[in-house]
Amino acid sequence: LLDATERLMIETGRADSVSIRAIADAVGVTPPSIYLHFPDKDSLILAVCERHFEAFDAVIEEAGGSTDDPVDSLRRRGRAYVSFGLENPEPYRILFMTRTEGTQQREVVVDAGARAFQHLIDAVQRCIDAGAFRPVDPVLAATGVWTAVHGVTSLLISMPGFLWPDVEALVDHVCDTQTRGLREAAPEDQGDAP
Repeated sequence: LLDATERLMIETGRADSVSIRAIADAVGVTPPSIYLHFPDKDSLILAVCERHFEAFDAVIEEAGGSTDDPVDSLRRRGRAYVSFGLENPEPYRILFMTRTEGTQQREVVVDAGARAFQHLIDAVQRCIDAGAFRPVDPVLAATGVWTAVHGVTSLLISMPGFLWPDVEALVDHVCDTQTRGLREAAPEDQGDAP
């Protein structure tokens, strides 16, 4: 059921276009039999999103945990984020590029991704606590980091024919730019701006 729901979400590009009847037809069962496993379509979609967020979060956490340096950990998280998206473009589309027009569907995606995003906030906070980043709102900083790596990932997925520079160099550039912008300014740079 989850695989069929995922496939239909990818094919239609819209979670709200997936019907219980279409899922049942794809699996070869009657629509009422689905309700023995899931109370409604939104529960099925939530389960698909949660499954992908768990895999996504595990990849990011493993990359971030591969070093004790908090800034390098954040960079590695960014690289892993982009790699996950490029290696899993269809699941990435479900997580981050599928239209979520209904309020209930938006809540499903937001709830499913909350833990992964909290891990990013925590990673930024570790950089602040270590003195590597200036004191900033960690939620704001994490959102900025996320939008940067999501932008690269979604563009690489949706525009494969563009003449991209070396992808690893591009990702490193984006991650370095983000972390450099969050660092404490050097004493000679803290004077009045011209």
